[in-house]
Amino acid sequence: MGHSATAWDQNSVLEVVKDWNGIDQVVLRVPRGASARVSLHGGQVVSWKNERGEELLFTSSKAIFKPPKAMRGGIPICFPQFGNCGSLEQHGFARNKMWSIDYDPPPLRNDDGKEKVSVDLLLKPSEDDLKCWPHCYEFRLRVSLAMNGVLTMISRVRNINGKPFSFSFAYHTYLSVSDISEVRIEGLETLDYLDNLCQRKRFTEQGDAVTFESEVDRIYLGSPNVIAVLDHEKKRTFLIKKKGLPDVVVWNPWEKKSKSIADLGDEEYKQMLCVDGAVVERPITLKPGEEWTGRLDISSIPSTHFI
Repeated sequence: MGHSATAWDQNSVLEVVKDWNGIDQVVLRVPRGASARVSLHGGQVVSWKNERGEELLFTSSKAIFKPPKAMRGGIPICFPQFGNCGSLEQHGFARNKMWSIDYDPPPLRNDDGKEKVSVDLLLKPSEDDLKCWPHCYEFRLRVSLAMNGVLTMISRVRNINGKPFSFSFAYHTYLSVSDISEVRIEGLETLDYLDNLCQRKRFTEQGDAVTFESEVDRIYLGSPNVIAVLDHEKKRTFLIKKKGLPDVVVWNPWEKKSKSIADLGDEEYKQMLCVDGAVVERPITLKPGEEWTGRLDISSIPSTHFI
C-alpha cells in the first residue's frame, strides 16, 4: 500500500491534510506521541517531532512556502544533482517537483520488520524534465516513523531508460540545535573532506570532533555508517545511520553568508546545522534496469545515553 501502519489502527496514525497552498501533506503519528509530516511538494519531510512534541528539524522563519521553490528547512531531497556540481539547478529538481502517493510500491528487500507507520511517494519525469535531463527513471521514497520515534527515509532510484545515467544525491537534513557553537559531530575525525569554501580542495579532519566557530561547508568522504551530532545545551544527541550514502555534507552558513540568504533570518544560523547523508564525490551510475537504494535513519536520544 502507499501508506501503512503495523499493529495499530491506521486511521489514528496516518492522515492526509492540505497545507496553506492546498498541497497534500501526509502526517505520520505513533502512539507514544512522535510525529512526522511529509509534503508532496518535493517529497520533503517538513516536520519531525519527538514524543514530547518538540520539533527536531529546523525551518527558517523566512522560509518561502510556495512552489516551485523548496522550503528552507526540513529534509529536502537533492536529486539528480547535489549543489552546483552539474548543469542543472542548485541541488537538482526533485525538491521542486510534485510527487504522488505510491499506492503499489514494489516490496523492500531487507526491511527490518519493526513496527512503524509509513508512506510511499513516487516521482517520475515529466516531458519538461526530460528536456533538461533526458533520462527516464522511477524515484520511490518511503518515509517511516517507528514506535520509538526514529525517522527513516529510503530512496530507490530505478533506471527505466535505454541507456545508463549518473546522478548525485543527498538528504539535505536541517537539524534544529540550541546553539551551533555548542554542537559537535563525532564520527568524522581523521576523514578526508572537500572544502567548498576553498574550491573543493581536499583536506584531512584533524580534530577529535567537528565543531563550529565560523562558516563550514564540507563534504566528508568515505564516512562511517553511524555518526553522532551532540547538542550540549539541549543534552540531546542525534544518531544518524545510513546505507548507500558514503559521503556526509556538513554545512552552517554562519553570520556573513546568512545575511545574503533571502529566506534565512540573519541570526538563525545559530539554531541550525545541516548534516546530509549523500553521494557526491563519486556519482551513482545505473545501467538500464538497475536500481540504487539509499537509506537514512535518524534518532534523537538524551546525550547521557550516548557512548
